[in-house]
Amino acid sequence: MTKTWQLTVDCADTGRVVEFWCAALGYVPEPAPQGWSSWLEYWLAAGIPQEDLVGAENGSGAILDPEGVLPRIWFQEVPEGKTVKNRLHIDVRHTPGRDAMPYAERRASLEAEVERLVALGASIARVNAPEGADYFAVTLHDPEGNEFCIS
Repeated sequence: MTKTWQLTVDCADTGRVVEFWCAALGYVPEPAPQGWSSWLEYWLAAGIPQEDLVGAENGSGAILDPEGVLPRIWFQEVPEGKTVKNRLHIDVRHTPGRDAMPYAERRASLEAEVERLVALGASIARVNAPEGADYFAVTLHDPEGNEFCIS
């Protein structure tokens, strides 16, 4: 049997992070199941108590690759805030790599993408560009402070 998997990220505001990550990755929010007008309606019909559905009005909290190739990412609303560095994070491969694009081009493209992500609500944690190296990457925080890298 083939196994599938998803990445789950705890958050405080599913609507905010779903919007950010859809824009950052080109994903789309997961639509409500067929026959249901919303996720909230679906979950209430499934017998989940209203008080357990905080944030459900924002959708499922899941985002999907529109091509159906890349993994589903689910943003799970939780009551506690983020307190320490992530042990697992999203790595975004923005450029095709050293063999496919010269350093200056890769860096300029990546800097423009970082600027776009910051405009969407990300913040820069650190820039990794060792002097003389053919490497450039940036660690950012999403709108809720979760670390992710882009290279």
